[in-house]
Amino acid sequence: VQREQIFNGSSMNEFLLLVFADTRELQLLHFWLFLGIYLAALLGNGLIITAVACDHRLHTPMYFLLLNLSLIDLGCISTILPKTMANSLWNTRAIPYLGCAAQVFLFAALISAEIYLLTVMAYDRYVAICKPLHYGTLLGIKACVHMAAAAWGSGFLSAVLHTTNTFSLTLCHGNAVDQFFCEIPQILKLSCSDSGYLRVVGLLVVGVCLAFGCFVFIVVSYMQIFRAVLRIPSQQGRHKAFSTCLPHLVVISLFISTAMFAYLKPPSISSPSLDLAGSVLYSVVPPAVNPLIY
Repeated sequence: VQREQIFNGSSMNEFLLLVFADTRELQLLHFWLFLGIYLAALLGNGLIITAVACDHRLHTPMYFLLLNLSLIDLGCISTILPKTMANSLWNTRAIPYLGCAAQVFLFAALISAEIYLLTVMAYDRYVAICKPLHYGTLLGIKACVHMAAAAWGSGFLSAVLHTTNTFSLTLCHGNAVDQFFCEIPQILKLSCSDSGYLRVVGLLVVGVCLAFGCFVFIVVSYMQIFRAVLRIPSQQGRHKAFSTCLPHLVVISLFISTAMFAYLKPPSISSPSLDLAGSVLYSVVPPAVNPLIY
């Protein structure tokens, strides 16, 4: 059994991640289950990326944004699952300090980029349905590239700020992370630096406000879309418009509902097993399921 040690500041050289099971049989079951999910995510997202890249008929703004979503999902699940699978296979909990920092950085960058990209995709559907005559000028490939680049860039800039502030904290409450991967809220629990803690929390609040702004934009966009669709005279036209929006709506609903379940569930129903299930739902399930939805 690995002992949890108390460290002061930068003397820490590793973290201990949460394990899914104590028995060897369940650890191996967890490994094979996650391996199957990971391979399904690689296959599904890889097929979307290959299809969009190779078929010139799919070189449109909507499919270009979908390609970017698949790249983000691949990066997101690859940041988390390989390490937790290796830990289960080799019966260990350890992750190096720099490995933990890399996980925090990449996960924060990709989650932020996904939120911004889903917002851009909502704007794409709004322009396509509500302003179809201006679609070519408002949302050509060049404009789409710029917006996708802005989503990626904003995500990575946000991750730089969050990661540098988080790992500048003095950590003196042990090195056991109450999660199966490294994430900022769990690192904050190990901090004993009040000023640094408030600074990181402030950044998190700003990030949550930006995410909420994106959510409001998406909701308003779809309110306008539904109003426009209901004015389409033919049933076939309405069905076609809804069918182009439905996958995006389902992906957004899955992303938001799993994140809310993980972070906003009442403390009264909170338990270690439920917290772990919530973490898997929002971090692992969407990247694996999104290709099936699309």
